[in-house]
Amino acid sequence: MSHHALTMSVRRRIVSVVAVAGVFGIGALGGTAWASLGPGSGHGSTEPMRTVTLSATAGTPSTLLYPGGTGDVSLEVNNPNPFAVTLVGVTGTGTITPDAAHSSCTTTGVTFKNQTGLSTTIPGGVGDYRIDLPRAASMSASSSNGCQGAAFSVPVAITVQR
Repeated sequence: MSHHALTMSVRRRIVSVVAVAGVFGIGALGGTAWASLGPGSGHGSTEPMRTVTLSATAGTPSTLLYPGGTGDVSLEVNNPNPFAVTLVGVTGTGTITPDAAHSSCTTTGVTFKNQTGLSTTIPGGVGDYRIDLPRAASMSASSSNGCQGAAFSVPVAITVQR
């Protein structure tokens, strides 16, 4: 497993749960999921779930942060599968950092609120699908003065289901 700041996990209903670390990627998920509901005919699919990735290294606050305030965080997700997946959770995975132009921002005071219980559909075959997480970032009054005007990177892991 890689020790990169960003990890992603994918769960597939009924069959299995897999979490794989990597640079904006996850391993393919094998297996198949179908249920017997009574007499009749039907078919199943054994197509494995393909890698679902983030387009950038981290989430990005999409609204301005200020001491004592909250802001939305935006993600861009790529779903190469021919079917939709559902985003069910987003978890912070590391240190939130300011952009390179704000090296005097030594104490960001920025935190990410983990997102659970989501049910956001990500269509199949899309790239750079934007998802906004309302009020997911906040900035405390302990932020350094040098953080004024900074853009922040928020390392996250996403959980999706088929």
